[in-house]
Amino acid sequence: MPREVVVVALIALAGILVGGVYTTWKTAKVVAGVLAVLAVLAVGGAIAWYTS
Repeated sequence: MPREVVVVALIALAGILVGGVYTTWKTAKVVAGVLAVLAVLAVGGAIAWYTS
């Protein structure tokens, strides 16, 4: 699989997770925090995958 496909997929996943953070922030802050951590990990993974 090309490197760019994985990077784009991870960035798209991070975008979906950020949307989840935005949606759940007022009702479930713990869940929003977990989603935020997962979004940061997805972006970090995309950066690491692209630079390696």
